[in-house]
Amino acid sequence: MADQMQWTNALSTRPSLEAAIADVVARATSSLSAPADLGLVFISSAFTSEYSRLLPLLAQQLSVPVLIGCSGGGVIGSTVEGQTQELEAEPALSLTLAHLPGVNIKAFHVVAEDLPDLDGPPNAWIDLIGVPPTPTPQFILLSASFSSGISDLLQGLDYAYPGSVTVGGQASGGVMGGRIGLFCNDRLYRGGTVGVALSGNIVLETIVSQGCRPIGKPYQVTKGDRNIILELDEQAPLVVLRDVIAELSDEDRTLAQHSLFVGLAMDEFKQCLQPGDFLIRDILGVDPAGGAIAIGDRIRPGQRLQFHLRDAEASAADLEFLLQQYQTQQSSFETAVGALMFSCVGRGAGLYGKANFDSQLFQHYLNNIPLGGFFCSGEIGPVGNSTFLHGYTSVFGICREIKD
Repeated sequence: MADQMQWTNALSTRPSLEAAIADVVARATSSLSAPADLGLVFISSAFTSEYSRLLPLLAQQLSVPVLIGCSGGGVIGSTVEGQTQELEAEPALSLTLAHLPGVNIKAFHVVAEDLPDLDGPPNAWIDLIGVPPTPTPQFILLSASFSSGISDLLQGLDYAYPGSVTVGGQASGGVMGGRIGLFCNDRLYRGGTVGVALSGNIVLETIVSQGCRPIGKPYQVTKGDRNIILELDEQAPLVVLRDVIAELSDEDRTLAQHSLFVGLAMDEFKQCLQPGDFLIRDILGVDPAGGAIAIGDRIRPGQRLQFHLRDAEASAADLEFLLQQYQTQQSSFETAVGALMFSCVGRGAGLYGKANFDSQLFQHYLNNIPLGGFFCSGEIGPVGNSTFLHGYTSVFGICREIKD
């Protein structure tokens, strides 16, 4: 077994940090038959005042070459009974350990001020991260919520490491917006981004569930400026939107008053667009006089878009569709050894009315593999060939060895 990838997770709800650490370390290390090469730790914001104690206490009981982690409004992991739980707004600690033979692991911490110019050469990004582009690395990123430069970092990594996969999330401080913590080896950070690059015998596959369903039909942006849509199919966007809403059921018209979004098609050439083909973005405002619509991303003439609605039913259906698609398209799903889940604090029990919905649905399709993660204030994952920061999304990163 020592020459095979191993992955495990342990979750503790002990209210004492010392007891929680002892609990997860004992259970996680006993599940591996070889030394751990990588650790990921997620700590509930209920422990905010004790973030500075986490790494010293862990180091007393756990020896792992590379460790990253962060705080979350909730944490996700496996109980003693082997059940995956999403624990929100209560003391909890989740520890994932992985034995990764044939994988080079490099941890890093970057701040916005250190990011290279996006117009500069890719070598500047490679020097910043300290990892060569070959073999293609896979990235896990944990970022501060504000002023972390995360969008520029994602663009830079996509630019310097074509073909790489990046997942992660923004640390959250609970419902009261408390302080966050980022952890990298023996250091606690309050800002920037911590991450790990994994190169070699590892594949990171993703499911990015943005939780929306399309309404109406796709339209083409015939005129736009930055993030403002000026024309759709040569019509005023607000007129188009009103026509779409007029065709909805009474229930969906009510939903559109507070849960209406725009989906930007990420594949220029795909004719039949499905869930997963869109990058979902907020509608920021409308111009009643000119009929323009402002959205939370840049748009360009020629781009296709479709209006979307989001609710619990749509979120459930979207995730199930993507899981079924993954199971159909990836013959490798049976060889997956572990996964990470990065879910928006706006999902969970608050969206579904019950706990553990996303994680249990994931486990139903992925054979109950070890799963750990946290509730984020922004989720990181790819749509198409680019990586984005999302909201109201559940991102899963699924790990396995490269098949011969």
